[in-house]
Amino acid sequence: MSHRKFEAPRHGSLGFLPKKRTKKHAGHIRSFPKDSDASAAPHLTAFRAYKAGMTHVVRGVDRPGALMHKREVVDAVTVLETPPMVVVGVVGYVETPRGLRTLTSVFAEHLSEEFKRRCYKNWFKSKKKAYTKYAQKYANGAKDVEHELNRIAKFCTVVRVISHSQPKKLNLRLKKAHIMEIQVNGGADAKAKVDFAKSLFEKEITIDSVFAKDENLDVLGVTKGHGYEGVTTRWGVTRLPRKTHRGLRKVACIGSWHPARVSSTVPRAGQNGYFHRTEMNKKVYRIGKAGDKASCQTEADLTEKGITPMGGFVRYGEINEDWVMLKGCCIGVKKRPLILRKSLHVPSSRKAMETIDLKFIDTSSKLGHGRFQTAEEKAKFLGPLASKAN
Repeated sequence: MSHRKFEAPRHGSLGFLPKKRTKKHAGHIRSFPKDSDASAAPHLTAFRAYKAGMTHVVRGVDRPGALMHKREVVDAVTVLETPPMVVVGVVGYVETPRGLRTLTSVFAEHLSEEFKRRCYKNWFKSKKKAYTKYAQKYANGAKDVEHELNRIAKFCTVVRVISHSQPKKLNLRLKKAHIMEIQVNGGADAKAKVDFAKSLFEKEITIDSVFAKDENLDVLGVTKGHGYEGVTTRWGVTRLPRKTHRGLRKVACIGSWHPARVSSTVPRAGQNGYFHRTEMNKKVYRIGKAGDKASCQTEADLTEKGITPMGGFVRYGEINEDWVMLKGCCIGVKKRPLILRKSLHVPSSRKAMETIDLKFIDTSSKLGHGRFQTAEEKAKFLGPLASKAN
């Protein structure tokens, strides 16, 4: 091209290259929040969640000076199911010039079948002997285990617990647990972190012990896959004129004659979606507990109802465990495992610090234009049905 008549910035960011399918199908934490506050009590910094679906809420805005102050707004929200996780081990890391190096790992005495299933390709054909020899270390006073824990406390600067989800509590046709490391932040020294991690061995940890309402968190996971797509959809390049020969959803010039190669910065067709992505600072609107039938009750709406909408979440079903409600949308399809992490960059804007006052949570059917919030409301409106008479 000899010259450009108008400004033409490039289409699409090169910061996300290579655009290829991820290998981290269940999400992967590359960075944990900085452990800078030694005065804080030891605490966990991440949790596993499963995407259930979306709904909408009505809330009051509390931002003095803002145009919407003391007015009501409707927000789209995502509901994630968060069954309790189980801590099964602890791992210590030593800082080296080339990054962190694992010093040693210590596992609990009793490990669940869900955890052991993840160790095998085929659980049915296996001998199911995983960690049976390791459990013998606890036989005579657990001296070896205590020695390894003392080594972590003495030499390590970073301590992380090994935990797994409990998919048997969900209706996902999944039997293998998702295993992940969760960093322990806070505590005066490494020994305090190790003691905290050891106290959690074989115990369940819940979402409300890690996150709280009105907190901002990061969501890590894999986006919805779209397969092989062309340049217009994949990169957002402009379509060519209507009369263009051999198609118009193309890049007209893919580079000069020399160098006689196609540059890596030129938009090309290829894989779109199923990428690993991190969304930062999503606000927690509400955390619900398992078995709470009035978890969606508010001061303005006294109807006793749970979070599951009429007919269940589309392509997911009912929520029977703990759940968390986040503002806006989340990456991934329904049932996808996501990771919730404490914010790397905690926002300090007035919008991020606002206290959320929910007035109404919608639980009408998501299969169509839902008219009723509960089954009782529907029965009361329709009256006795002929189909239920016999």
